Formats: sequence, structure tokens, C-alpha cells
Amino acid sequence: MAETVHNGRVTQIVRPARLVNAAQIARDTEVRQSPNGVRFATFGETGLADLDLDRMLQTVPTTITAALKANTYYFVPLAMREAAQDGGGQDTEISEGQDIAAPERQPAGTQLPEASAAPQPAMVASAYSEEFSDAAICHRDLDLDQGRRAVFISTRLMGDRFALSFEFFINVAHAFVEQTGVPASFADPVWRQALSGVRGETSLDAWETRNLAFGRPANAPPEPTPPLSRRNRASMGDRSTAPAQERAFARAVDEPFHQSSLDNPAQPMDIAEPGDLRRKERALYLEAAFSDAVAIYLLSLALDFDYSELREREYPLLHPSALAARLRIVAALFPPNPGYEFALRYRRRA
Repeated sequence: MAETVHNGRVTQIVRPARLVNAAQIARDTEVRQSPNGVRFATFGETGLADLDLDRMLQTVPTTITAALKANTYYFVPLAMREAAQDGGGQDTEISEGQDIAAPERQPAGTQLPEASAAPQPAMVASAYSEEFSDAAICHRDLDLDQGRRAVFISTRLMGDRFALSFEFFINVAHAFVEQTGVPASFADPVWRQALSGVRGETSLDAWETRNLAFGRPANAPPEPTPPLSRRNRASMGDRSTAPAQERAFARAVDEPFHQSSLDNPAQPMDIAEPGDLRRKERALYLEAAFSDAVAIYLLSLALDFDYSELREREYPLLHPSALAARLRIVAALFPPNPGYEFALRYRRRA
């Protein structure tokens, strides 16, 4: 039952949160398309302003949205986690607002039918509640018919616009890379970065697959690097005053790539030629690095942020100069839409 809340002269109707079948939302909710081609819909009390949503959606360059036609992004208050035991079956239909009844208690020794092991359907909360938020997840995918996919993104689980935007862009980037793969213009210099031992990475997936590509444990700790003194902590944007090692790395990124550096990693790093498994892990690493770079690039178009805000505990962040090199490649591949600008700004230290 809805509750009426009086706030001065405005009367608001607050409806209690309920669980709704995600498949039903995908079937019944009107799907719209942003000017740049992103298919999307909203459901429930998302708390998301239309202007913020439009800005986020239209950030994605049209050169990327062309590969996303099979995806529809549903912005919902909370997408619920998968059932503990997911057997991969079809979602069952549940009418909007219908409660999920507990199974009847069976006598001891009674064998339950196989149908009782069917997984619970993907569910979405129509509004925020503390109870539902504890069981929610950042996003949940649902495969539809004819190769279509619905991506439900929890707007009320994110702390701010930064977190929500990055969640959306990560989903976009992974879907895009899944369709298009990794271009050589990105893969070649990024693999050279890895061969040169550049510090850090852009996600846990990239960090772990990079370790595996070189025969190290996935969770191997980073190699220690000596801290820079205040004297030589020059701005990465001023190459005339940057340390010699950083200037050399920047030149290496800009130099023409030679295939021999991929075929013979022993030359720069004294690492044996990887076998089939290593080549597979290398491909997975490059896919993860490219997805990360596309997502961070889109985030930089949507809003200004400090790179350190992406820091996580499990791995060190990629060195800023290496990230800048990757982002410049992505920007050249996918120029910003009109009204958006790509810019790298370096913080100068006193």
C-alpha cells in the first residue's frame, strides 16, 4: 500500500519497494534510443535526473554504439544478485508485485521433483530499501530472444554520478570489445608496455591476466620500485623535465612498433617464449586492458575526475604516462561526439 508524505505544499506518494521479474520489465517497458544510438529504458524510482542520464548516454561515440545494437541498458533502482544455485534454466514469469511463496514443507524422506531445482528468475527492485540493497548487485545481464541482451544497472546502489557513469561505461566497453576485438594499434604498444615492466594496471582482470601471460601467479605482488624524490617528481606532461626513464618510455610508445618484440619477448625482458596457454592469457590481458581504456576514456569525456579515484586495494594503478599513451590511442580510434572533449591534465607538484 502506498504511503502519503506531506512536504510543505507538496504531497508525495511513496510506494514500497517490491520485486519484479526482470524479463517482464524487458518485455513491458518502453525502450528509447539516445541521439547517438544507445538503446535504453528506465524503471522504478531510479533517483537519476534526466539531464544526467542524457549526458551519460550521449557520451558514447557513434563509432562505438554501432556495435551495441543487440544491447539495451535498463536503469533500475536495484538489480538483485543471482540465485545461490543457478542451474541456467529459463526465467519463470512472475506478475508485477507478486510475492515469491516459500516452498511447502515436505515429509521427511520425500524426494522432491527435479523442477524444484530450477533457478530463481532475475529480479529487480522497484525502489530502494535497505533490505533489498543488501542483496543487490551493480548490474545484471539477461539474455533475451534473437541474440538480444538486457543489461540492468542499479542506479541506487552507486554512491554518486562518478560511480554510476563508470559502471555504465565498463558495461559498454566490455560489450564493444566482445563484438570487435582489440585493434593492433592498441595491442602492440600496450604489450610493449608490459614487456618493459611498466608498473600497475587498470583493473584486477588486467592485472591478473598480465601476470599469467608472463608465467606468474595471478595475484603476484607488484615488483617494488624506488620512490622518486621531490626533485625529480616532474610533471608527466612536461617531458623536458621528466626523469630520463620516463622520457625514454614516452619515446618508446611513440616509436613504430616492430613485430619482433611480440614474437621474441626474451629480448627486452629475458622471458621465455610463451606457449599456447601464455598466448591465450596474453590475448585475455589485451582484451581487459582495451576494455578498461575505453571505459576510462568515456568517463573522461563525461566528467572531470582525478585518476587516483580509480585506485583499488588489490593491485597498483597503471603509471599515469602509460595510461595517457593508451587513452590517446583510444581517442584517435573513437573521436568524441560533438559537445564532448578529450583532455589530459597533469597535476604539477610543488
